[in-house]
Amino acid sequence: MTEFAFIEELSDDAHEEKNQRKQEFPLMPEGEAFDMGTDESGKPLIDPRIFDAPEFFRNPYPYYRILRDHYPVFHDKLHNTFWVTRYEDITECYFDDEGFNTIPKGSSSGVLGNTQLELSGVEHRRRRNLYGQHLVGKALNNRIPAIEHLADEIIDGWTNLKEKDSPFVKDENGRRTIELGQVFANEFPIRVVCEVLGFPKESQSQFYYWYNSMMSGLGGSDTHKMGVEARQDLEDYVSEIVEKRREKPTYLYDNDGNPISKDIISKLCETKVDGDFLSSEEITSNIALVVGGGGETTRGAIMNMWALLLRHPDQFSEVLKHEENWDKAFHETLRHSSSIGGQPRHNSFDIEMHGVKIPAGSLMQMVDFSANHDDRIFKDPEKFNIFREDLYSGKLLRSGYAKEGKCSHMAFGVGPHLCPGAWISHQEAVVGSKIMSKRMKNPKIREDLMPKDIDGKKPAPMGIISVRDLWLEFDL
Repeated sequence: MTEFAFIEELSDDAHEEKNQRKQEFPLMPEGEAFDMGTDESGKPLIDPRIFDAPEFFRNPYPYYRILRDHYPVFHDKLHNTFWVTRYEDITECYFDDEGFNTIPKGSSSGVLGNTQLELSGVEHRRRRNLYGQHLVGKALNNRIPAIEHLADEIIDGWTNLKEKDSPFVKDENGRRTIELGQVFANEFPIRVVCEVLGFPKESQSQFYYWYNSMMSGLGGSDTHKMGVEARQDLEDYVSEIVEKRREKPTYLYDNDGNPISKDIISKLCETKVDGDFLSSEEITSNIALVVGGGGETTRGAIMNMWALLLRHPDQFSEVLKHEENWDKAFHETLRHSSSIGGQPRHNSFDIEMHGVKIPAGSLMQMVDFSANHDDRIFKDPEKFNIFREDLYSGKLLRSGYAKEGKCSHMAFGVGPHLCPGAWISHQEAVVGSKIMSKRMKNPKIREDLMPKDIDGKKPAPMGIISVRDLWLEFDL
């Protein structure tokens, strides 16, 4: 739950003006910034209208470089925002939970309910620990059989989709072509979360509705009502499950059908705070956070990781030879092309950063995209290299990692508000990809079916959104 978005309610005239702004910035070759002029000293200027333009979404990193080098804290008066773009500054803010006090109030609670996202300090830690213990360590390992089973089940279903003339599965000349999002990445993380939480199989289709509606409801006023309605429907459904699980818990099973641990809903039903069991509303809010953290993030990680690896065949070959390299590929994907943008904050006090005065209560965007491409931390940041020596690729740590010349990426943030779905996203993307790599022989990208860059030849840049469609072919 760390992706940020600007939410605006605009009149028709304002929409027209905004569309005109977008057209003022031509699409540039990837890695090159549009020249917006310079000041008297020769420093590049930044027109904040660029942040609304298609050029920025497809080719953001040269503009982030200008911000880091010349405006490490940029006061964007158009969006009433202060952009913080350097790795070390963002890290310091994330760890200062009092000075930079969580996400802006009301930006998530309307849809997700009374969650810990907008809390800080002791109350935040207390809320987070209610479910955090179920997302790490042994609890994480207990989910592997369920994840492996679901991955195989989905892949087994590709033949059935082909026989039903699905447009997303085609066989020709001994090769199968699939669109990875439609046949795996969109569905897989939602099904995994549904199972490990403990939702009945028959509720799976309804689960997609809850998830998609709540996530859409965070994005703006047009979809907010739909998100609130879906969240209420989820709470009504969960309240019935909770009453049953309080009496009779349900379990996750190993590959031999033996129970290995209670599912998350059953464990939350047993949890007490100050001597009282959690209410169904509190349990629903925790579920909504886990769903949000492990859904779109995982989908984007899988799609981007496979696109990047297959476009770097030497690295993909090393991943196939040594499975431990999937962890390296996951971390480098999230550093290079994360689907998670950053975390908004409100500063609690008047402060000054890099000579910029920021009044208390200002909206500050901690831009993780930019931090991950900060060449003060990562050498040749635009280059995808799973074996880079400056990136930490071990166990995800809320404390982050900065030792012996290695640093963790910022895709999930660090500190008290590290994305609650980080561990499950890592696990799903790696375990699911391992299984796909064994089931798809000699995979290649069908570049003829993929969108192109402005030259009409090279693949379109990933930009600051994950790959939406990824067409692959492999030997039958």
